[in-house]
Amino acid sequence: MKELLNLNSKTWELYEDAKNELKDVFEHIDEVCEYNSLKVMNAFYENRVSESHFNATTGYGYNDDGRDTIEKVFASIFRSESALVRNQFISGSHALAKTLFGLLRPGDTLLSITGLPYDTLHEVIGIEENPSSLKSFGISYEQIDLKDNDFDYEKIKEYFDSHTAKVVEIQRSRGYSRRKSVSLDKCEKVIHLIKECSPNTIIMVDNCYCEFVTKKEPSEVGADIVVGSLIKNLGGGIASNGGYVVGKKELVDLVAESLNLPGEGKDVGPSLGANKSLLQGIFFAPSVVASALKTSVLASFMLEKLGYKVDPRPYEERVDIVETIEFGNSEDFITYCEGIQEGSPIDSFVKPIPTDMPGYKDQVIMAAGAFTQGSSIELSCDGPLREPYLAFEQGGLTYDTAKIGVLKAVNKIIERDLQ
Repeated sequence: MKELLNLNSKTWELYEDAKNELKDVFEHIDEVCEYNSLKVMNAFYENRVSESHFNATTGYGYNDDGRDTIEKVFASIFRSESALVRNQFISGSHALAKTLFGLLRPGDTLLSITGLPYDTLHEVIGIEENPSSLKSFGISYEQIDLKDNDFDYEKIKEYFDSHTAKVVEIQRSRGYSRRKSVSLDKCEKVIHLIKECSPNTIIMVDNCYCEFVTKKEPSEVGADIVVGSLIKNLGGGIASNGGYVVGKKELVDLVAESLNLPGEGKDVGPSLGANKSLLQGIFFAPSVVASALKTSVLASFMLEKLGYKVDPRPYEERVDIVETIEFGNSEDFITYCEGIQEGSPIDSFVKPIPTDMPGYKDQVIMAAGAFTQGSSIELSCDGPLREPYLAFEQGGLTYDTAKIGVLKAVNKIIERDLQ
């Protein structure tokens, strides 16, 4: 492999060290994968998935047994009452937006307890002005920042002593920020606190990038509703679009009416041939997530050895598939992204260039030679070009192919430094 990839000796030595040092970490990842694979298989058995469920519907999508069965499978995996799994969701951000519009009404308050949400939700909420935002409908937004990478339990309790919030949002993954992602243990603790203070408050968890990283999901520790994308973990690299919402039945029904229309909700929405890819995607998801985690751990190990600040560090417990690398300058950041692109199966010959992107203030560079546009479960590396030049790397459909991208990217940085 060293000769085929034209790797220099330093890159190869780092990789050999990684193989020896990371055996226990990889073994733990495999154990979680085995457990989650069993959860998926049991959900397939329980809901009697059959070849007939691959059939497509068009038009209104009435009586789509495959679509309905997929939703039962997701509900079983998440140990939840109901699920909405649709290819009509464009992205995770779209699923989050429709969930917020489904749950909130004029005069209600949305409270984020993980600080500022993703950039793409700023106009949805009204943090940035938009005539179609929640704010434009008279829905208030308030925010409590994390404290030392944990919930600010004291401020949250003080808030509910004198305020009410219809929905509390917890964003588990860090987004384009430097904070750590939020573990399920911390989620469970804060959910219990909020329910003691305000039993009727709806707790919504943005679960993007986190599914199948551990053995439990937020719905198993008290979250009322959980939202995510199908071009991330649970699509397994096979689903070409879509999102999911799982949780309490009456809440999922409200989101379905927000996505479709009042009075029809979950009863409409044609599958348009997507059923097989959604089922096959969730079937492969545990092993694909394991590959993505191993890829992130490898990158973390090699880049830390080169002196870059990484998070999580190689031996840390992981919450999501995202690895951040603090390059400190735009040159190293861009060079690394170029290497990831060169190691991608699609568009390996393309050079990623920083550019403007909808929903982001700063220019963004994105290396993503993916089979599905924007698929974060496939190896990619991206981030806004702003100090301290944090790269966000995630994904890898198979470890054996994704590690090639990491090796090429590391090698590219070392080669440049040697010149």
